[in-house]
Amino acid sequence: MAVRTALDALTLRPTRLVRGWWPWRSLLYLVTGALFAGPVMLLLFGYTFDGPLPAVGMVALAATPVFGVLVAKVERWRLRLVDNAPLPDPHLALDRPGLRRWLRVRLREQATWREVGHAALTVVVLGWLDFILVLCLVFFPVVFLWTPMAEPWQGDVPTATTMLLGIALAVAAPFVVTAWAGARGAMARAILAPRESDRLGERLIEVTRSRARLVDAFEVERRRIERDLHDGAQQRLVALNVHLGLARLETPLDSAAAEPLARAHDLAKQALTELRELIRGVHPKVLTDRGLVAAVHDVAGRSPVPVDVSLALSGRLPSAVEVTAYFVVVEALTNVARHAGASRASVTASVVDGRLVLRVRDDGAGGADPARGSGLAGLADRVAAVGGTVALSSPPGGPTVVQVSFEMAPDLVR
Repeated sequence: MAVRTALDALTLRPTRLVRGWWPWRSLLYLVTGALFAGPVMLLLFGYTFDGPLPAVGMVALAATPVFGVLVAKVERWRLRLVDNAPLPDPHLALDRPGLRRWLRVRLREQATWREVGHAALTVVVLGWLDFILVLCLVFFPVVFLWTPMAEPWQGDVPTATTMLLGIALAVAAPFVVTAWAGARGAMARAILAPRESDRLGERLIEVTRSRARLVDAFEVERRRIERDLHDGAQQRLVALNVHLGLARLETPLDSAAAEPLARAHDLAKQALTELRELIRGVHPKVLTDRGLVAAVHDVAGRSPVPVDVSLALSGRLPSAVEVTAYFVVVEALTNVARHAGASRASVTASVVDGRLVLRVRDDGAGGADPARGSGLAGLADRVAAVGGTVALSSPPGGPTVVQVSFEMAPDLVR
C-alpha cells in the first residue's frame, strides 16, 4: 500500500510502522520545528519596545512579511519529511527583479499574509508543542530506562515501575510522534497551499500584460501605416503636385485646359495637406524622432487656442508612455478647441517619484462629462492599458483639468 503522509502511515500494521522510516522522519520534522521556533521566539520577543534594545523589536516587526515568506519556504522543504506530495509555491512570478518590486508584489498577495499567520502560529504555539512532545517522548523514556541502572531506588518509586513507565513511553513514542507530525504537516499544508483566489491575481496580471501587448502591436501597426503613407502615397502626391505645377506654368492662361488644370492642382495640394494631417494623427514622426517634448510643442503650435507648454522632462520616456501621453494631449487640446470655449490652455508634465504626471488645463466653461462622448472614456481605457490613471476635474464655470499619471520605473527613462 502506497503511503503518502505520516497520517497514512498510522494505518499500517504497528510492527510495520515501528520498523519503517516514518517515525524517524516524523521525529526529525518535529525536532527541526522546535529548533527553529526557539531562537526566533527569543529574537522577536526577547527584545521588546521597553527592553534594552527596542530597535531589534522594531526591525523584527518591520521584517514580518519577509520573515513569513522565508518560514513558509523552509516549511515547504520540511514538509517533505511527513508528506511526499510537493506543496506548490502560491506566489506570483515577478516581472522584474529588485527588493522594492518584490515587496510591492508580495505585500499585495493573500498568500503572504497566510504565511505570516503560519509563521506566528509556528513560533508562538506549534514550535513549543513540538519541543514539549519531543522532550516527553524521547528524553523522559531515556531517563526512566537509564536511571534504574544507575541507581536502584529513586525515592519511594520501585525500579520496576520506573522501567515499565520508560518502556511504555518508548513503545508509544513512534505512534504519538507520527500522529502529531502528520497532523502538524496537514495543518501547514492547509494554511500554505495555493488558493484559487491566489491565481486570480496572476490571471489579472496576464490579462493586463495581454492588453499591453495588444496596445504595443497596435502601435507597431500604426507606425507601419504611417511609414507606408509617408514613403508611398505622400511622395506620389508631392510628385503629382510638382508635375501639375509645371504643367500650369507651360499652359497658356487663355487655354481651355488652364482652368481644369488649376482646379486639379488645388485639389492635389488639398489632398496632400489632408494626408499629412492624417499621417500626423496616425503617428507623428516628430514623436519618434525627437520625443514627447518636441511633439507636444508641435501640437500646441497648431492649436487654435493659445497653449502654454511646460514639460520638465530631461530625457526620452518609454515608447508606450510617450505615445499614450502624446495622444492624451492631442485629445485634450481637441476637446478644448471644440467644446470648452476657452481663451487659453496649458500643458505641464514632470516625473515625480518614478511617475510621469501630465496635466492639461483650460480656462473654459467646464462641465466636461466623459459620458457625453467627449473622448475621455476612450482616453481612460488607453491610459489604463499602459498602467496609468486619469483624473478629471471640470466644475461648471471651469476650469477643466485632465491629469494623467503613468507608473514608470526610473531605469525605463532612456
